[in-house]
Amino acid sequence: MKFNSFADLINQVKGKSNRVVVPGANNREALEAIKMADENGLISHGILIGPINAVKEMVKAVGLNESKFEFIDCEDVPTMCKLAVDQILAGKGDFLIKGLVDTKYYMKAILNKEAHLVPEGALLSHFVLFSTPKYKKPFAVTDSAVVIAPTLEQKVKIVQNAANTMHKLGVENPKIACVCPVEKVNEKIPSTVEAAALAQMNAEGKITGCTVEGPYDLYISLSAEKAAEKGIKDKKVPGDVDVLMLPDLDAANPLYKALAFFGEQMEAAAVLVGPKIPVILPSRADDPKVKLNAIALCSFLKDQK
Repeated sequence: MKFNSFADLINQVKGKSNRVVVPGANNREALEAIKMADENGLISHGILIGPINAVKEMVKAVGLNESKFEFIDCEDVPTMCKLAVDQILAGKGDFLIKGLVDTKYYMKAILNKEAHLVPEGALLSHFVLFSTPKYKKPFAVTDSAVVIAPTLEQKVKIVQNAANTMHKLGVENPKIACVCPVEKVNEKIPSTVEAAALAQMNAEGKITGCTVEGPYDLYISLSAEKAAEKGIKDKKVPGDVDVLMLPDLDAANPLYKALAFFGEQMEAAAVLVGPKIPVILPSRADDPKVKLNAIALCSFLKDQK
């Protein structure tokens, strides 16, 4: 990976041109994150969209440097999201930050075919990058916010999205674990059947640019020693995993939030992958530091091919 920590990442992107566009900018957490990003040299310009009086009150409340931002007055949430995408299409912004808007309207604006932000046949998925002293390198969790109950075909695309993102971060052959409740294929646990299918597709060259293994439980994915205790040896992923792919939203979302809430010294950044531009898609309850890290991550990703 081209950086070892979020502090390292922030140092790498400091001073770059980053024009952020925020629909629903009357959101304290989003503006606090933008202020933190500005103080770290990550913001060159911004467009804040929402009820203008409420947005300006929030800007003053958090102490944001108003001179760096344009304001677009809008009361209607779907219109805010469309206007935000329009700013990107007009070349006035580099990436989106979700403010006080419903995810469904945010996603609808991004998925609008007339915007051409999503390649034909692509699937959008959620990608959360974590960093902790308890694990030797940053790792990702997917998909914890977008695809509710992915089919096998959708899981192939989620794997590919994660692999493509890891390539941009400098991981040439990301190691991806298909995480399930158990490590053996059990017809009564469909996630194990699909995990084995994904691993087989990878072995046959149908999924490329990464190493996919599973079904593995979480212990096996993160520890070669735990894997050996369960009889899994000479595999590439255990203890060296880059991406934890969970079977569905019911599993992935609680894991994402549990890691963020309980993880000692755990840091995270949540983004949407699959569109042609980086998009920040945090939980509304995420700490502003998570959003700061996501701004830094989007700043890095927007310049990668």
